[in-house]
Amino acid sequence: MRPLQVSIATSQIVIVRFEMSDLLSPALCCAPLDAPTLTDQEAEATAALFAALGNPARVRIVNLLAGSDEAVCLCNLVEPLGLAQATVSQHLKRLVEAGLLHREERGKWSYFSINAEAMEQVAFLADLKRPSEGVCC
Repeated sequence: MRPLQVSIATSQIVIVRFEMSDLLSPALCCAPLDAPTLTDQEAEATAALFAALGNPARVRIVNLLAGSDEAVCLCNLVEPLGLAQATVSQHLKRLVEAGLLHREERGKWSYFSINAEAMEQVAFLADLKRPSEGVCC
């Protein structure tokens, strides 16, 4: 990780700030749920990923973006979701922080798209080995 800003106070306390994109996102560091064991870090990352998807509005955002061939402006998500712009922004922030979405600035607007690599990881994570017979739904 590369520090963006390092400040040294007179008491020699060092404050380091990092870009969120420099941190390992939960979507890219999970082990499959059917792994023999999970480390604490893998369990925490998996929980963070499910927490990001654990809200109906965020699931709907992923659904809307998955159905689009190109990045979608925040302004075009407000009406279909029926939520305030600030609320949609907060949901998008959680999804970006989880690594599930890409965010691109175009002038004063933010455009969002699915992070295909992260979604492949989600599919891998949830692909439990199941008996071929008697599987429902």
